Amino acid sequence: MKNIVVIGGGTGSYTILSGLKKLKDVHLTAIVPSTDSGGSTGKLRDEFGYLPVGDTRQCLVALAENTEEQMLLRNLFSYRFNKGEDGLKGHNFGNLFLTALRDTLGDELLAIQAAQKLLNIQGSVLPVTLDKCDLVAEYENGEVITGEHIIDEPTYPHDGRQRIVKTYTTPKASTHKNVVAAIINADLIICGPGDLYSSIIANFVIGGVSDAIKKSNAKLVYIVNLVTKFGQTFGYRVSDHVNEITKYAGRRPDYVLCNCSELPHDVLEKYRMQNDYPVENDLQDKSIICKDLLASEQIKTVQGDILLRSLIRHDGNKVAQSISEILAK
Repeated sequence: MKNIVVIGGGTGSYTILSGLKKLKDVHLTAIVPSTDSGGSTGKLRDEFGYLPVGDTRQCLVALAENTEEQMLLRNLFSYRFNKGEDGLKGHNFGNLFLTALRDTLGDELLAIQAAQKLLNIQGSVLPVTLDKCDLVAEYENGEVITGEHIIDEPTYPHDGRQRIVKTYTTPKASTHKNVVAAIINADLIICGPGDLYSSIIANFVIGGVSDAIKKSNAKLVYIVNLVTKFGQTFGYRVSDHVNEITKYAGRRPDYVLCNCSELPHDVLEKYRMQNDYPVENDLQDKSIICKDLLASEQIKTVQGDILLRSLIRHDGNKVAQSISEILAK
């Protein structure tokens, strides 16, 4: 049995976990950020004061068993209300359910464990910290922005072309023993895909995480995003991604997975309208693995969802095949 830890959040972790759970003889642990502040998750966080639940919910759904009964629960956990202007509209049922569990059981980890049993998931999901904190980004022009959602979707007068030079949380936060144990005992640690700073590095800036990664004997894999992200990685090439992962994780990835397939023309045009472009691979060494990792279908917007989402994603099964090959090395 190989222990695989996936560090990240959002649709990136959802996609990867959906493919990885099909591998035999692996135990999966998803570690998700605790700084999400946008959409349904942000509203619930503000109103109840609990840890954000959106990334946790997506990982739970990805790892849920594929039986007929569990599929119904998976669909319910993914359901987003699109009616109720002053109440439910925009909220995700799974987010509401996890919030109710936390309110009932009085503990974040107990609530997640109860949801894991209900969905009969293949693995476990852990928030990177149980401390309440916000993500902070400092930019090359001296600007400082607090809050994951504002960093993720910058608004005027912030210039989304500015590079982030420092990321941390306020107040400072520490990880917990469950996360440390998962990382130390891992055979493979996967970072990404996902927004570099708000989904991945948001985990590394939590006290104790990078120390655990440096101590672990696990191979470290980084999956590069398909496109740049205006406000976070505008103009970034693969080397920029790898340098930032190395800086915050405390060690360079042993393997870097890059997509080599061209994105469909219509998708490229839509991304260009958002100032986003395919990530250029400028590295040529044995750690770089370039393959066709692209999913064939485009992503449809869900009614009631107010957040910007990716238009096309990695293929979870293709990534799982590459991970299987790395595990065999």
